[in-house]
Amino acid sequence: MKSPESEGQEIYNKLNEDIKTAMKAKEKEKLQALRYMKSMLMENTTSKKPVSEIDVVVKHHKKIKDGLTTFPSDHPMYKQALFEIEVLSAYLPSQLSEDEVKELIEEIKSKLEKPNMGALMKELQPQIKGKFDGKKASEMVKNSLA
Repeated sequence: MKSPESEGQEIYNKLNEDIKTAMKAKEKEKLQALRYMKSMLMENTTSKKPVSEIDVVVKHHKKIKDGLTTFPSDHPMYKQALFEIEVLSAYLPSQLSEDEVKELIEEIKSKLEKPNMGALMKELQPQIKGKFDGKKASEMVKNSLA
């Protein structure tokens, strides 16, 4: 398994390569999205409490996705946000299916003496971070405890 540092460096290197490719292909929108992501990663490295690069990408991806609701679907900003989501998807970890998350929940429940919402989510969250929607996982945990 890769360390978070090497994974972050891989993200940064891939981002730099993709920026070069977008520049050569004159893909202005993609270049803008990639450069903004690079600036966020650089800002993170100089922050007082830096987080892993994957966390930066996941947070930014989620922020854009949540922002989709502020624009009507025919608005140019909505289309731009969809495009940025698509561009950033290449930097996200592979997503988990609902079945895989259900298996994780059942596995965690079997290890706990008294499974409850808090204990389950505490164990589940690190395993699904960036790979599955937390709200959906929370609903699945509630259903498994019912």
